[in-house]
Amino acid sequence: MRRSKIMLALSAVTVPAATAYFLYENNHLTVSNYVYKSKKVPESFDGFRIVHISDLHNKSFGKDNTRLLELIEAQSPDIIVISGDLVDSRHTNKEVALDFLRFSSKIAPTFYTTGNHEGRFPENEMAEFLSDAEETGAVVLTRDTVTLTIGDEKIYLCGLADGLRCRKNLKNLMKGTDDALTLLISHRPQYGELYAEYGADLTFSGHAHGGQMRLGRLGSVIAPDQGFFPKYSEGIHYFGTSATVISRGLGNSFIPTRINNPPEVVVVELKR
Repeated sequence: MRRSKIMLALSAVTVPAATAYFLYENNHLTVSNYVYKSKKVPESFDGFRIVHISDLHNKSFGKDNTRLLELIEAQSPDIIVISGDLVDSRHTNKEVALDFLRFSSKIAPTFYTTGNHEGRFPENEMAEFLSDAEETGAVVLTRDTVTLTIGDEKIYLCGLADGLRCRKNLKNLMKGTDDALTLLISHRPQYGELYAEYGADLTFSGHAHGGQMRLGRLGSVIAPDQGFFPKYSEGIHYFGTSATVISRGLGNSFIPTRINNPPEVVVVELKR
């Protein structure tokens, strides 16, 4: 009887504490700052600020994602890039994604490339969703390159939808971009070396959810496609002079919680 009372008392303390911890881990937004230095950064783009988000998975941080949007605006971005999985294929709510694009586009020019979860839409549903996304004011890049200019100087921004990722498409996408700094949005981070091989100077990826759980020196625990203890789950990784910046993401999918891995907004500043 005494043991039962002790266990009951422990449960009364630990269950609320664990619940509070998990709620905090899944809702406490963090900002990670990186600097990408290159001789290819034009003088006019020295100090150019890019906010990178990924893997929202329908999550809302406050009504209409107010907390997230206010945090993004506070970073004074010149552009916002989104590397896929705004929606979640298991419990899709397209309006959360579209509302986010609508509001983010008012903060700064927003460029969106789809991930594997959007890729699970039927073809007609995908076409409708991308059309709705374009109407929000965001620029949808599925296999496209745009030129960003300040004065008479330029850089390129490419986007490749997750389902179209292959050597041929990368080659065609990067064709003609050798004369300026080239940014790429592509969902999966484990292909960073391949992106660099085909001409991307700086790639923005997500997908790995920061390894979902992070355990001290062991680091990331598990990520899609990479399995246990993934190599590419967060941070900035260099391949020669090229780099891939990986967002830990914002929401969850199959695994419903994060441990030592709070949602992340990434800020990258370009420097000569």
